[in-house]
Amino acid sequence: MRIAVIADVHGNLRALEAVQVDLAKRTPDLVVNLGDNVSGPLQASATADLLMNESYIHIRGNHDRQLVDRPAAGMGPSDRAAHGQLNSRQLEWLADLPADQMIEDDVLLCHGSPGNDLRYLLEKVDGDRVRLDSPFEVRERLGEVGARLVLCGHSHIPRIVSLPGGVWIVNPGSVGLQAYSDDAPLHYVETGSPHARYAVIDWERKTPRVDFITVEYDWEAASNQAAQANRPDWSYALATGYALRVS
Repeated sequence: MRIAVIADVHGNLRALEAVQVDLAKRTPDLVVNLGDNVSGPLQASATADLLMNESYIHIRGNHDRQLVDRPAAGMGPSDRAAHGQLNSRQLEWLADLPADQMIEDDVLLCHGSPGNDLRYLLEKVDGDRVRLDSPFEVRERLGEVGARLVLCGHSHIPRIVSLPGGVWIVNPGSVGLQAYSDDAPLHYVETGSPHARYAVIDWERKTPRVDFITVEYDWEAASNQAAQANRPDWSYALATGYALRVS
């Protein structure tokens, strides 16, 4: 079975469309989308419409949840920008997305960690950056999950981790945002280039194969749109793959 895995589109329609063109050439059996679909200052409504019309297996991310579980006045700037574009049908779609989902009996989809969309599964915050955590801590976050393949997003960092006992964990990276800062606590996540990212997995029980794919798209146009929305942090991240540090 060939699985294409996307995550963390964040309303970047240009990046999503470029990824779709590329993944169509790879003839996946199914496409899974690990959430954080629209949050940001870009093209939230058009991105939602495109994803809603695809036969992907979708789950929700923390930003998808935050767009429907609180008033706009209580949202952060990226969620608030997206919320201002979305109609009731699009918000209902986000509200109906499952938090986690098991497919094919041994493949688990989650956004952050199982049962916690805000917690990195593979990383820990170390100073003002994130780093790969120990196998023991990752195993603890998985809990009693029985899957042999776990697909997660949230950190935007492409990774594959193999745990003792034969569990594989894959983060495909982010389609739409290659760097960001978070203030809980303050840390920066950077991939170092502006390319859109996703993964293709040939999932066979004895010989699985994972390909991480980078895709060019018009990131300068996306960066300019973020700048026009008065989001210099997004503009810099979209153009460079690095996070803007403000002293």
